[in-house]
Amino acid sequence: MKRENIIVLDFGGQYNQLIARRVRECNVYCEVVPYTTPLRDIRAMEPSGIIFTGGPSSVYESGSPKVDSEIFRLGVPILGICYGCQLMAQELGGSVVPAVSDSAREYGKTETSADVGCTLFSGIPEESITWMSHGDYMEKIPDGFKVVARSKACPNAAIADERRNFYGVQFHPEVNHTEYGREILRNFLYNACKVSGDWTMGNYKETAVEDIRRKVGNGRVLLGLSGGVDSSVAAALIAETVGRQLTCVFVDHGLMRKDEGDEVENAFKKWDINFVRVNAETRFLLKLAGVTEPERKRKIIGEEFIRVFEEESKKIGAVDYLAQGTIYPDVIESGAGNAAVIKSHHTVGGLPDYVDFKEIIEPLRLLFKDEVRELGRQLGLPEYLVSRQPFPGPGLAIRILGDITKEKADTLREADAIFREEIAKAGEDVKLSQYFAVLTNMRSVGVMGDGRTYDYALALRAVVTDDFMTAEWARIPYDVLDRVSTRIVNEVPGINRVVYDITSKPPATVEFE
Repeated sequence: MKRENIIVLDFGGQYNQLIARRVRECNVYCEVVPYTTPLRDIRAMEPSGIIFTGGPSSVYESGSPKVDSEIFRLGVPILGICYGCQLMAQELGGSVVPAVSDSAREYGKTETSADVGCTLFSGIPEESITWMSHGDYMEKIPDGFKVVARSKACPNAAIADERRNFYGVQFHPEVNHTEYGREILRNFLYNACKVSGDWTMGNYKETAVEDIRRKVGNGRVLLGLSGGVDSSVAAALIAETVGRQLTCVFVDHGLMRKDEGDEVENAFKKWDINFVRVNAETRFLLKLAGVTEPERKRKIIGEEFIRVFEEESKKIGAVDYLAQGTIYPDVIESGAGNAAVIKSHHTVGGLPDYVDFKEIIEPLRLLFKDEVRELGRQLGLPEYLVSRQPFPGPGLAIRILGDITKEKADTLREADAIFREEIAKAGEDVKLSQYFAVLTNMRSVGVMGDGRTYDYALALRAVVTDDFMTAEWARIPYDVLDRVSTRIVNEVPGINRVVYDITSKPPATVEFE
């Protein structure tokens, strides 16, 4: 039976992976492919529908991204978003021009009126808020299309040719700021593309197992466990597939959270795999001594991880593949495709030039965090591990600002444990997407026991997010923050000041480094 498949044609917009996530939330499989993908390849994928993403270009510019016009003759429903809408309009005979005034440009939340008789807007209110981000204007819409949504500044906020199942929206239905964006996407998928919604993590697990088995064959796989959700789910997936062909190397680099090592090791006792726990704290701290630059820390830790893997592989014999828990947000933030490089992840950009393995396996590369967690449940990982908040591969190294020492790591470990304990006691943990402590490199004067102190300031960070591509700082109750602060300054030597970060993403990232 043919699997339903939506192609997300990537024109370089900032929300492109988010579109894919929203489609999957509707239980429909999708793939993100570059706009340069040849038409024959798109045809071979037999898509149920195609979505043109947004992008930073203007369609009338020389060299702007284009598509083969034959794509409109495949007989497949197409939804164009922002740039994708304008591209569709221009390619089918319409006209797109720069907005003639600032009032014709739209950015941010916008009151929008929709024709609810259109397939795209069926079942939603006539008036709603959408998220606009465009400086160009469709001066003329193509023949066969009609205007199906408008705003004060934009008389053609959405267009449709329902005979051919072509739709275009100037706003972004994939972002949370568009009130009924998910319903609009669902209407396109179920009413225009006529999908049934057969995509689940159970299906993904079956497909991923087949892919890994076909790729690995009789080869041996080495995977480094960081202790986080991503590497743990990748390990469980591969363990389910190849059993003792997998060796998991759990590297205790001395930069993990309190008691984390034992929890991770216990989670993998159900599988018959080679589980190796390596105590490499001294080795990592020596390599990191005196290093303060965040990217350098990541590169050092990434390279040292590989060196440890190489040494362990020599002990067990030939190893053919290195497995990693890379997921979509890692790829995006590491500058893949058209995205700007924000920071490199040790699972993507931090690898050394020379890796002593045949190939790298990344079975979670196309999954978002919520999908990874669900896959972990499908694989039978314990909930305490599946629900664990994200933890960076470099560990506490990028939560210690400035140089790293064992004393600083121990200090941060204790403070972070107190923060997490009090958050859980207050029942706030279920409301938060990620929360942790950061040891700053700022020292300040304090008074304790009638004596003067000159100790470190600790920063607390907590965010709420659906996808980690954007995040809001969390409104933790003051009494909870008070208890956390009081305990930390009283129980953790070396800290005399606690501050709370109230910056969202963007402009900040979730992690400090």
